[in-house]
Amino acid sequence: MAVFLETLSDRPLSARRIELVERKGIGHPDTICDSVVEAVSLALNRLYLDRTGALAHYNIDKALLAAGQCEKGFGHGEITRPMELIIGDRATFVVDGTALPVAETVRAAVDAWVQDHLPNVRPARDLQVRLALAPGSTELCRIYKEQTAIGSNDTCGACGYAPLSPTEELVLAVEKFLNGPEFKGAFPDTGQDVKVMAARHDEHLTLTVAMPLLCRATLSERDYFRRKEEVLVRLAQQFPDGPFRIDWGLNCLDRPGLGMGGVYLTLSGTSAEDADSGQVGRGNRVNGLIAFSRPTGGEAAAGKNPLAHSGKIYSVLSHRLARLIHEGCPVAEEVYVHLAVRIGEPINQPWTGVQLVLPAGVELGDVQGKVRDVVEAELARFPQFQAELVRGSYAIC
Repeated sequence: MAVFLETLSDRPLSARRIELVERKGIGHPDTICDSVVEAVSLALNRLYLDRTGALAHYNIDKALLAAGQCEKGFGHGEITRPMELIIGDRATFVVDGTALPVAETVRAAVDAWVQDHLPNVRPARDLQVRLALAPGSTELCRIYKEQTAIGSNDTCGACGYAPLSPTEELVLAVEKFLNGPEFKGAFPDTGQDVKVMAARHDEHLTLTVAMPLLCRATLSERDYFRRKEEVLVRLAQQFPDGPFRIDWGLNCLDRPGLGMGGVYLTLSGTSAEDADSGQVGRGNRVNGLIAFSRPTGGEAAAGKNPLAHSGKIYSVLSHRLARLIHEGCPVAEEVYVHLAVRIGEPINQPWTGVQLVLPAGVELGDVQGKVRDVVEAELARFPQFQAELVRGSYAIC
């Protein structure tokens, strides 16, 4: 197996003057779409394995969350038109003449995810599901019946990198804190639709957070702005200036004196109730970030089949390989892994390219043996890696 290596002359991202990083939290409409179709994917994995002993053809990577409507004010609110989640693409409905409960499995997976992650959204009532699924093409379905190595069901590539920069780590940490149990326990009047954007120049970091307050728990405009200041104080305490001088911003469209027109309130915890729709693939990459200074691809990993869809498999594997290479070669300042395959070619034999940012005095020849060993060892355990994907061992968004 060929592994193509080269060194990059770029400085590590953390040493460059500017950097832009974003994360859309669990209640953001785009992240809801990604998370839900991945939950559906895992549910279908279990269905097919339990009923047939093998994964069948499916791809549930197309979903649109159409925003609903609601009436809300200080201290009250009501959903007047539910949000609608449209899930489409392909699935296997019949195996060896036996019909499988695909639609029921999909709906149950959506309802369970909503109940677990959006406590102010009533499944099947505030959010309704419409299915637009159909059987796959004969040619693509054939891939799953072949006895030889599984062939890729698409021509595509992916790129992963390691390590995360301090800015990237901070963006991840801020969103996870705001949607974590400690913060939500102290601030139960905040929603799950958290978005974090960091813009860095040199050591100065402008960090902007969007996070709604719940309208039923916010009795007045005065209460809103008082609570907003308390959130900002808590953020500054949790994330004090360290390597950066942080300029915090929260709900920056707010304007005192405008009543409901000048505050960010929500009934359900997500802006999908009346303001913002969502779609699979428009949010975070598989490492949880939208990093504008990093190479990336156009694949939406969430909901894709983990047995044959290279877009999903390589999106996760490229980041995993980059981390493993960096752990094995910590002298490398940055590692970028690129994977690609043609449709029909063995999914476990990707075209593999590795780029390294090395410090002065270190040559490619000093580390290339270790890099090749890591790549070859990981590809040798490809079936185990796929089994981990099937079980949901890796975060997708």
